[in-house]
Amino acid sequence: MAAFEYIALDSAGRQRKGVLEADSARQARQQLREQKLSPLEVQPARSKSQPGSPRLGFSRGLSARDLALLTRQLATLVQAALPIEEALRAAAAQSTTGKVKSMLLAVRGRVLEGHSLAASLKEFPSAFPDLYRATVAAGEHSGHLGLVLEQLADYTEQRYQSRQKIQLALMYPVILMIASLSIVGFLLGYVVPDVVKVFVNTGQALPGLTQGLIAASDFVKGWGWLVVLLAIAGVLGLKQLLKTPALRLRWDEFLLRLPLIGRLSRAAHTARFASTLAILSRSGVPLVDGLGIAAAVIGNMAIRGRVEQAAQKVREGSSLTRALEATDDFPPMLLHMLASGERSGELDNMLGRAARTQENDLSAQIALMVGLFEPFMLVFMGAVVLVIVLAILLPILSLNQLVG
Repeated sequence: MAAFEYIALDSAGRQRKGVLEADSARQARQQLREQKLSPLEVQPARSKSQPGSPRLGFSRGLSARDLALLTRQLATLVQAALPIEEALRAAAAQSTTGKVKSMLLAVRGRVLEGHSLAASLKEFPSAFPDLYRATVAAGEHSGHLGLVLEQLADYTEQRYQSRQKIQLALMYPVILMIASLSIVGFLLGYVVPDVVKVFVNTGQALPGLTQGLIAASDFVKGWGWLVVLLAIAGVLGLKQLLKTPALRLRWDEFLLRLPLIGRLSRAAHTARFASTLAILSRSGVPLVDGLGIAAAVIGNMAIRGRVEQAAQKVREGSSLTRALEATDDFPPMLLHMLASGERSGELDNMLGRAARTQENDLSAQIALMVGLFEPFMLVFMGAVVLVIVLAILLPILSLNQLVG
């Protein structure tokens, strides 16, 4: 039984959309007619990434929160000894989103056709990435799918919470920076011109600081809009250029060389690699295969290339610690923990501990950056206000001396 997405008209002429299960499109139309609906379009629920997929297909991926919730539901149902096809049907019934329900019913249809769950999830690569599918495949192969899904749900929730924590930590500095720049632009564009106009009309020679402030004010008022447009165009143009692999590699190398941003970027990517490799290893995915999948989740192309080279060395017989040490991207603490895990035969546990250590270190570095950024912006705003006040006071003092 497969899933079909439909568009139909009810007795009042209103358009209805939904998903239903049937053995064929003909049977799906018959079910709609029995519900007193006039079918306009009935298509199999498939991924848009496949050739010939219908317009109603599921093309966008799941958010980390939705994926974690779905995985947790499936883990609970499978651990309750419910067959996977029934677990998928129950999860689809609980879904409040039509596209997610359509996707789950389509996966269930593939399972009923005899495909494995991992192979069925491959129909929706944007919703279930390689890491997810490889972990599910390992769980099916080992016969502990429920336990593996539970671990996968924990991993997905942890990734979501870490991302939320980073976003919340960076939100205040970003708002503070935007507010500071807006205030400075407002002062230079609207307040300063009216104040210095009085001194300009006196015809006296103005101090250099005041002349510079007047020039900056005139520039912001006359060309500020152009600067904003050029900045937006520059950002959009850079995004287009970074789609070229060679330029993206150079850009990522440049980011890693920056004093503070480079260290934070390296910590974020190595933490993600370690946590991904840990969940794959605990789920029974072979280390060689897990290295390739974990390398693919690294966003920095420079680090990803070096980790892929390390994975090749492991395939050729090198130890994981030596291969990763040659990249110069991983901190010594993580490498020592991996070496200890390899010597003791408990690499799975050590990978998990190393991942947690990396996540904690990343959180500490972000907290440090946020803590430094706030006083920096306060000092910057204080310096700007001081310059503006001095530029206005100096002509006043000059007038008082002339009067005296």
